[in-house]
Parts: sequence; structure tokens; C-alpha cells
Amino acid sequence: MKKILVISYSQSGQLDEVIDHFLLPFDTVSVERIYLKPKKPFPFPWTSDIFFDTMPECVVEEAIELEPVNYASVDYDLIVLGYQPWFLSPSLPTTSILQDQAFQRLINRKPVVTIIAGRNMWINAQESVKPYIKNAGGILVANIPLMDRTSNLISAVTILHWMLTGRKDSKWNIFPLPGVSKQDIEGSSRFGTIVYDALENKSYGDLQNNILSLGLIEIPTDILFIEERAKKIFRIWAGLIKKKGTTPQKRKRLVGFFKYYLLIALFIVAPIILFVYNLLVAPFTSRSIKKKKEYFCGLETRA
Repeated sequence: MKKILVISYSQSGQLDEVIDHFLLPFDTVSVERIYLKPKKPFPFPWTSDIFFDTMPECVVEEAIELEPVNYASVDYDLIVLGYQPWFLSPSLPTTSILQDQAFQRLINRKPVVTIIAGRNMWINAQESVKPYIKNAGGILVANIPLMDRTSNLISAVTILHWMLTGRKDSKWNIFPLPGVSKQDIEGSSRFGTIVYDALENKSYGDLQNNILSLGLIEIPTDILFIEERAKKIFRIWAGLIKKKGTTPQKRKRLVGFFKYYLLIALFIVAPIILFVYNLLVAPFTSRSIKKKKEYFCGLETRA
């Protein structure tokens, strides 16, 4: 019987639901499920202070201490890594396991599938994950990102509501439910069927194309535009806070500045810039945009 390792960290439980449905077709496979646990747990719901204070270490990809991970085997036919993006980066538990030598040995020369569940931005996080897998000798054979399909501003409001209250309900009974839709969560089994077939046939060459052929993975042009620019700004803020936040008071003040900068940029500046971009730039750069989307939807790692 084939063996697969499924390793993930889900703070709210949404990613766990996605993976549960993804695994439904694997009824003839031995599935080992590992849930990563930080030694110092992150709160859910978040407090605003802790959430924004997590940004610098997340962006510079510093590992945190995890509870010991015990693997039942040293040899798997497939590795499935499920993660969430935080601040356009892999979540801290994800970064930590990717830097773990025992995990790196496990994925050496093994096919790896990544599954992402988040708000609407995953490109930069996956660009960080891909080199970790490659440098450990792993072979990325598929990436399955599931995102909130509402607009950027609406999803920002709903995700903040969910993160800060712990309630996945409609804010003020006006906004849509936050996060990945129930339909997309339950539909994850369709991706599972495609991956299962590739596992059974030991054929991964067309796996990502088969996944994309479902037409369920897309990168909105405005999200591509934001992601290409925002990570650079996050790195500047992360470096500033790490360098200048030498005392708890100084760090708290700098994190507070970042918080208000981000909220202003998200709700005021970004809509204006995106309006101009969509009006004056995007219509004339469609070929370049298409190539970028094809790259990010694929598996290639930049040199």
C-alpha cells in the first residue's frame, strides 16, 4: 500500500477542512496526518497587537520552535504540505518545518504537493516555499491554492472580522462569509482525485496542468499587481522593525506605525492606484500579465 505524509498548520481550522476533502479519494492509501503545533501557540482569535507584531519574523522567515514531530516512517510515496500565507510569506510554523533538517531529509527525491488556503494572496508565499523544497531535493509536482473569491477590499473586511472575533459569520449580516467558500472547500476532492490518479500511476509530469484544467485556480490581475510590489514594502518594514525595535517600547511603536500604514494603504491608497493601473496600464500589458500568471500558476523556481 502506498504511503503519503500530510503535514500542515491550520490556525482557524479552514485548511484542515480543505485537506479533509482533498483526501477523500485516497481511501486505498495509507495516510499519515501531522498537525504542526508551535511550542508557543498563536492565539485564535488574534489580538490586533499580536497579529501585527508577528509580521517582521514572518517576512524575514525566522524559524520558531515547534512541538516535536514524530514520523511513523522514513519513506513516503508522496508528501502533501498544507499552509497559510501570513503577510505574503509562509506562516511561521510552515517556515519552521521547511527549515527542519528531519523534514528536509524526508522530502529528498520525493514528490511534493502544496495546498494553500488563504484570503487572496499566495504568490509570494509560494515563491518562498518553492526554493525550500528544491534545495532539500524535493520535487514540487503540484500547487493547489484556494482563496476567498470576493474583492480585495471586501475580503480584507471579512478576514479581519474573522481573525479578531474568531467567528466565521457575516459581519453586520451584510458582508459575505469570510475565507474560502464552502463550495470550494468541499470541491477540494476534485483536486484530490487528480493527485490520487497521478500517485497510482507514478506519473506527475502533467499533474499541474490537469489541476489547472479544472479552471478553479486563477490570479486576478489586481492581486498580481499588489503582490509584485507589496512584499518589497513588507521587507522594508520588517527590516526597520528588527533593526530599530531594540526595546519592547520601540518595537511596539514601530509595529503600530506599520499597522496604520497597512490599513491606510489597503483601504485608501491601493484602490486609487489600482483604478489608474486598470485604466491606463493593464489594457496595454496583457501579454506580459498573461506570462506572469502562467509562471505563478506553474511549478518553476526562479534562478
